[in-house]
Amino acid sequence: MSYTINLEISGRNLSIEIGRVGKQADGSALVRYGDTIMLVTATCKKDSSGEKNFLPLIVDYRENTYAAGKIPGGFFKREGKPSEREILVARLIDRPIRPLFPDGYFLDTQIVALLLSADLENEPDTLGIIGASAALYFSEIPFTTPVGAVKVGLVGDKFIINPTASQLENSTLNMVVAGNEDGICMIEAGANEVEEEKVLDGLMLAHEEIKKIVAAQKELFAQLNIKKMEIQAKQPDPEKVKKIEEEISQELLQAIQKNQKKASEKASEEILNRLLSRLPKENTEEISETREIFYQLQKKLVRELILNKGKRADGRAFDELRPISIEVGLLPRTHGSALFTRGETQALATVTLGTFEDVQRLDGLGEEAEKRFMLHYNFPPFCVGEVSFMRAPGRREIGHGALAEKGLLPAIPDEETFPYTIRIVSDILESNGSSSMATVCGGTLALMDAGVPLKFVVAGIATGLVKEGDRYAILTDIAGLEDHYGDMDFKVTGSEKGITAIQLDLKIPYLTPQILREALQQSRKARLEVLEKMKAVLPAPRPELSPYAPRIITLFINPEKVGDVIGPAGKMIKKIVSQTNAKIDIEENGKVTIAASDMESAEKAKQMIREITVEVEMGQVYTGKVVRLEDYGAFVEILPNIVGLLHISEVAPYRVKNIKDLISLGQTLTVKVIDVDEENNRIRLSIKALEKDYQKPQAAGSGRSHSTDRRPHSYQGHKPRFDRNRF
Repeated sequence: MSYTINLEISGRNLSIEIGRVGKQADGSALVRYGDTIMLVTATCKKDSSGEKNFLPLIVDYRENTYAAGKIPGGFFKREGKPSEREILVARLIDRPIRPLFPDGYFLDTQIVALLLSADLENEPDTLGIIGASAALYFSEIPFTTPVGAVKVGLVGDKFIINPTASQLENSTLNMVVAGNEDGICMIEAGANEVEEEKVLDGLMLAHEEIKKIVAAQKELFAQLNIKKMEIQAKQPDPEKVKKIEEEISQELLQAIQKNQKKASEKASEEILNRLLSRLPKENTEEISETREIFYQLQKKLVRELILNKGKRADGRAFDELRPISIEVGLLPRTHGSALFTRGETQALATVTLGTFEDVQRLDGLGEEAEKRFMLHYNFPPFCVGEVSFMRAPGRREIGHGALAEKGLLPAIPDEETFPYTIRIVSDILESNGSSSMATVCGGTLALMDAGVPLKFVVAGIATGLVKEGDRYAILTDIAGLEDHYGDMDFKVTGSEKGITAIQLDLKIPYLTPQILREALQQSRKARLEVLEKMKAVLPAPRPELSPYAPRIITLFINPEKVGDVIGPAGKMIKKIVSQTNAKIDIEENGKVTIAASDMESAEKAKQMIREITVEVEMGQVYTGKVVRLEDYGAFVEILPNIVGLLHISEVAPYRVKNIKDLISLGQTLTVKVIDVDEENNRIRLSIKALEKDYQKPQAAGSGRSHSTDRRPHSYQGHKPRFDRNRF
């Protein structure tokens, strides 16, 4: 039997149908909003394979191209490995539900979200979170805290809940918020310098809608007789816990408080190894239990140090940053580079400037899109002192890179101002907390070192939380130990004016508005400190680009002249490219983009295009070659492919009996345009009209030339959008 929840969110119906499809899974939900429909299923293994002390949760999200009536591009006409967008949405679904499973639940669990229909207006990401909550909640899996999710936009001063794709184009905020009935548990946001208080207002508005979605799930659940799986968290022997605590607590506390990460880890590992060395190797269960007691004690000491003694492991105040050092321009052949070090976290950011050929083409559900700004984040194993294979980027690397890219995107100049494709690569060389925020800072500095005219300077900071009951401490610039044993990872990027990106993840069920407000305020204070240090090293973007960066020129020609520049079978454009070694991109609206390795080649290509496209103007004087002679006059090519008639009556101020007595084929003449008939494409020329410095033409074959210093002009026209012609 199936059951359906219907409720109105932002003037549209949200429906959640339980048990209609996917009935072999432990739980399934068909979620619909507008014509966007998603199926989300939840399944778990009923037996545990091996001893685990963690939740092996897998979340997969797939966008079927048939959902938008498309066939996949490329050679293989079926969906392949997940795209970056699918990975990011899968992470978005995972983050709010993971902390809500009960302690001791370690069964392999999988959430599968399939996009079945996409109307390209109502985005599917929030439906995935709602569907995962419903699929888990209405199953025997011990998930007992339902969640809801909405998107928040900001157009002008007005908030919009679940804005459509077209509304988001004019929105300064794109924020996904997930929560339960008590508070907010996940945020993913991109913004264009939105103030902290405004963001907080949006979060409170979102929570009101979230509570409606949660209440609807709980109302249906109360009507059904769903029996949840019973989970009993395994508790270690209290006597053994007490004995170990008494033996190593002081020594372990000293190890935790060592300033250097490697020294602290080494001292802690020595204590653990001493405990384990007393146990027979065949007692695997006792060894596992001892390890768990040790790590729980380590967590307890870190948290007690903060809450009871008001101290952090490295001795900093709660709102204190780690030492920051910055180097820029350290790699001579890159277009821009920066080494940003904060404490024991170090990011090497490099910038590469490319041409229009380097844009990333995205084959998504909607129209094909182009991406001219990319940020790629790498986390090699040596940065945390580990050994492992270096493969393709994992979900964590893709997620961290996407967050940093989102934070920097509002500062990137538009294509008209800076017509380059921009790629940042952040290689994490050392990591002890918040490497994604180091990437934002290093990326900004590398862009400035490359001479990219940023709209504003961006920095990022990660804030943590330790909370026990009503007591809590908010920690600025969290280190790895505080991230691992703390309750919150709250990353915020922005400028002096406001926020550009947010990512909130929790290990507790929710945050109260008070904690959110304090965390935002503390984050802003730290961000301004970081911005001050960055500007002290590099106050503004460099005035010149790297000599190794390509040079790009943009001009506009009469759209009717596009065919002339291309020429028959591309003959003319190929000639320009071969003579200048430039890359040329021509759009049907008349926009021409020229890219070359040096400015001289770019200017040469520009001049050749202008000579082809320059327009004849009434009353202007031109120097041209005679290309044809008739009894009634001479045809003169005054511009490439533009020929006008010099009638015999306009050759001289006196009557000329035979034009061949004065003009010969191939002769160069200076003439004046006296009439332009655009309708019939006719141009009339005159020598007689040249009143100043008139000289009688030489005899046929003399070849005397006349010159003019008139410079061709370019057509400045309207720029509608068309598909590109590439060469």
